[in-house]
Amino acid sequence: MPQGRPTHVPDDGLTTRQRRNRPLLMVHTGPGKGKSTAAFGLAARAWAQGWDIGVFQFVKSAKWRIGEERALRVLGESGQGGRVHWNKMGEGWSWIQRPGTEADHAADAAEGWRQIKRDLAAETYGLYVLDEFTYPLKWGWVDVEDVVATLADRPGRQHVVVTGRDAHPRLLEAADLVTEMTKVKHPMDAGQKGQRGIEW
Repeated sequence: MPQGRPTHVPDDGLTTRQRRNRPLLMVHTGPGKGKSTAAFGLAARAWAQGWDIGVFQFVKSAKWRIGEERALRVLGESGQGGRVHWNKMGEGWSWIQRPGTEADHAADAAEGWRQIKRDLAAETYGLYVLDEFTYPLKWGWVDVEDVVATLADRPGRQHVVVTGRDAHPRLLEAADLVTEMTKVKHPMDAGQKGQRGIEW
């Protein structure tokens, strides 16, 4: 894409403006760090354009306080850009699982997806950040075919970004933009745990 120009212009009957403004389904996946961070950076950019933003976190615990949440909430309340609505689905389950709680987590994920479907139908947000949403799909808690069909048929101009490792092949196939974060080196490889301001 030299100088931001596409390498191929399809013969689809659309004007350049129509093609440019089509809503995108984006996926940030892979084993490397930065998938959610990139999505929240995108959310900050969308906020600056005046878009309303819906963040749906599917894995991180509702008790955790992460830097991106605080920053985006402050921006959303400033009145200078779009509104930001933060939704935490359940109590977190990817790193700390209590035996016997799997059904509760699955129910929380399913309800989270139902809420997203309601919001998409109502055209509530300009950008949806479905953070760590690849995991409920991978574990079968949310039906991937329902997700792909719903996202493909969403009305209006609603952009969606999905983050998480091991994105389902059907999701990748449906996406307009897929970025895979690869790990070359990580401080954890040398025994260093995550730190404030870097991981959260």
